[in-house]
Amino acid sequence: MEEVHSMEKRTERLFGTDGVRGVANDELTPSLAMKLGQAGAYVLTREKEHKPTLMVGCDTRISGDMLANALMAGACSVGANCIFVGVLPTPAVAYLTRKYKVDAGVVVSASHNSLEFNGIKFFDGDGYKLPDALEDEIEEMIVKDMQGIRFPIGSGVGKVKYRTDAREEYINHAMQSVGVNLSDLKIVVDCAEGASYYTSVEALKELGGKVVAIHNSPDGTNINANCGSTHLEELQARVVYEKASIGLAFDGDADRLLAVDENGDVVNGDQILAVVGNHMREQGRLKNDTIVATIMSNQGFFLMGQRNGLTIEQTKVGDRYVLERMKEIGASLGGEQSGHIIFLDENTTGDGLLSALHLLQVMVETGKPLSELTKVMEVLPQALMNAKVANHKKEKYMEYPEIARAVKAVEDRFAGEGRVLIRPSGTEPLVRVMIEGKDKETIHAEAAKLANLIQDIMF
Repeated sequence: MEEVHSMEKRTERLFGTDGVRGVANDELTPSLAMKLGQAGAYVLTREKEHKPTLMVGCDTRISGDMLANALMAGACSVGANCIFVGVLPTPAVAYLTRKYKVDAGVVVSASHNSLEFNGIKFFDGDGYKLPDALEDEIEEMIVKDMQGIRFPIGSGVGKVKYRTDAREEYINHAMQSVGVNLSDLKIVVDCAEGASYYTSVEALKELGGKVVAIHNSPDGTNINANCGSTHLEELQARVVYEKASIGLAFDGDADRLLAVDENGDVVNGDQILAVVGNHMREQGRLKNDTIVATIMSNQGFFLMGQRNGLTIEQTKVGDRYVLERMKEIGASLGGEQSGHIIFLDENTTGDGLLSALHLLQVMVETGKPLSELTKVMEVLPQALMNAKVANHKKEKYMEYPEIARAVKAVEDRFAGEGRVLIRPSGTEPLVRVMIEGKDKETIHAEAAKLANLIQDIMF
């Protein structure tokens, strides 16, 4: 149990906003992955009267095989069967979990994080990310070293089945969900050397798009390396060079999408939600004329909602919280500025491919270029800076008097003409500082000053 205790020293809770995440083979070891497989399989399937089955997929990073096999070994040791579908986007695993009526799904991925990280996230049998209470149960079983679990022997042990055809089913689902003819569009796609390297390119081609694919040759070590949704510069330049209609950027596990318009300008998640949401409202397909967003969304997004008769619900940061609110109020569209966008009538988690197809559908049906469509909202100047801090301290930044005084001073300065939002990252050892205001240079300077202070005091 040494490694679990060491993990507890680094973070108060094993699960962040997107599963368990850490440096592979250091913080997230095969031993911990095996325990997560044991505890997760047990907690998620203990009510079942049949032998339970988990569906497991991963992104392209080199540590995926190591951790996925360790996790499946753990699940098999408590009597669960596993179906390993290999490299697939996170939303594909969520969809297939639901389609095949298996008992749970697991994705081994660290999303947009760099190569050395990996993560493990669970879905229930309906394809939804787990609520905090279930994650706490799984964690408690690990801390207690699986006390009370009966480990079967003989024929009671689980087995692993390997499937390589599942990606085609996900592609077909996406195309059937959003029927659109892309033959008039030239599309540059940045796959981030990640899980969408095949699915996104094939889907766009099958729908008739003229596709220029970049960063779609993953080798296990190049995922998210200066590419994808966290590094848009190359995509911006390529769209302009190719005279393309649009650029699409996925992250490592393809549950998020950012775009680039025909002029090379970035289109973020707020803008995609605004474009797609207004189109859905006009067609009577936006339930209750409501979009669910987070507190990190740009103020311009909320002003757009007021002007266009949309209700914008706010949640704390994390697509899981967006999803929870969507389910509570019966919303069909929600998402984050970072590009996690959920179309709840079609999938149960953020889905980069569905997001891309919906955005392309608006372009095709309106005949308008993306640069014109995004004028539906004005993006107010926003500065976002990260302060590196020890993971186990990141929730406690306001306990430092010097930081608390500095935060209040900045809040007072921008009161009435902007806003200040400071929060710990749910997936990384960071405190994020966001300031919105009228003057771009001023807010960047203030955000940098505050982030540097937090880092100097807490790192």
